[in-house]
Amino acid sequence: MKPINKAIFNSVKIFVVASLITLSSNAFSASLSSIIDDFNNVKDNNLGIARVLITDTTAGGQTTTELDVSNGVMQIKGEIVPPRGQPGWSSLTLPLGPMGENQNASKFDGIRLLIKVNNGNVSLSANSSEITNYDYHSAQVIVTSDGKFHEVKIPFESMRRIWSEQIKLNTQTLNSLSIVAFSPQKSTFEFEVDEVSFY
Repeated sequence: MKPINKAIFNSVKIFVVASLITLSSNAFSASLSSIIDDFNNVKDNNLGIARVLITDTTAGGQTTTELDVSNGVMQIKGEIVPPRGQPGWSSLTLPLGPMGENQNASKFDGIRLLIKVNNGNVSLSANSSEITNYDYHSAQVIVTSDGKFHEVKIPFESMRRIWSEQIKLNTQTLNSLSIVAFSPQKSTFEFEVDEVSFY
């Protein structure tokens, strides 16, 4: 093959491969469902990706968490024992794409939960790959502890970072959502979630 033809052929190959990668990425992003998790699977969310439980033990805390998924409801309970000088936490992360890939949620206005909080503090965060210090955009979930499930809608525009400069949440770069039990001191928590979705 002549050098010029070989160069053209390689350029065409690169263009085709790049196009296929872009198309497959766009196809997955375009298929981002409004329902993220209805807890009908014991370990995976509705996108077919395993849920991830992380606690403050990674930062020196001693928080313990029990997680149970049955009959389409996830129950989380435990005891928060914070690291010295920091709040304690237990976080259930729901990945939105394989291998932490960004997903475009810009067609939605926010996040909807069906949740029952028996005790403790709970927040919800939308995790963007643009945030590199873990201070993701979040909002506290406030419901009456009356033994009933409540629908909570959290608009993206209402979510704020805790200790960092306030910047607008880029909903085109979300890779996960996190439901977090937290406390500045030793305490217990218990809540149940029936569904997590975008709206």
